[in-house]
Amino acid sequence: MPSLTLRLSVSAVIIPLPLLPNPLKRHNVTMPSRLLPLFPLHVVVFPRTPLPLHIFEERYKEMVGGAIRDNSEFGIVLAKDGGIVNAGCTVTVEKLLQIYPDGRMDVLTRGQRRFEILSLNEEKEYLQAEVNFFDDEDTDDPSQELRDQALSNYETLKKLPGADPRPDPDLADRQLSFQLAHYLPDLDFLSTLLRHRSETERLKQLNQYLALYIPRQRTVERMKELAPTNGHGGKPAGL
Repeated sequence: MPSLTLRLSVSAVIIPLPLLPNPLKRHNVTMPSRLLPLFPLHVVVFPRTPLPLHIFEERYKEMVGGAIRDNSEFGIVLAKDGGIVNAGCTVTVEKLLQIYPDGRMDVLTRGQRRFEILSLNEEKEYLQAEVNFFDDEDTDDPSQELRDQALSNYETLKKLPGADPRPDPDLADRQLSFQLAHYLPDLDFLSTLLRHRSETERLKQLNQYLALYIPRQRTVERMKELAPTNGHGGKPAGL
């Protein structure tokens, strides 16, 4: 099947499958290279952040096996409503954790480069795409106050009841926002951060998001503590 071409920007665009034309502006991109294998998932990965994967479909065994053999990248794109978001991040396989007798694999991957999709190619069992890689346009460092606020919010997140363990961030990373947002559950918000080309703007949006998210999570955890657990639906003590 021939490639299907689409001009794209970093705005949130859902590419239906099959692809429908929707011309948009492009900027701050490198020249497209070879076709990039794509792995649509309900997940968003950022540069330098880890992503464990369990590979069980035959087409993705082939794709990931090739990436391991050639030490090459494949792209993680957010799957939504019968299509895929037009921007994603490549990963490389950092470690083969386990391989099963039937060929299934557990692998640890790590995010590498952000990209936007120009065209899709369906010649193989898995999707491939012609892509342009992009990075931040605003190269100025964010203010220390903005970074400190984001780090404080991150530490608060780590201490919330029921929170999953979170690693200490690498403070030398000039794109600190990616590490701090990595474990948040809101995929639409994470996809927006991925497309942003300014660390200052990402940190601002992250702080605004967490200003609402943290109190909401505290309320959720408090209600869990107060909820009856004996199966009889009795009124919790103190209410």
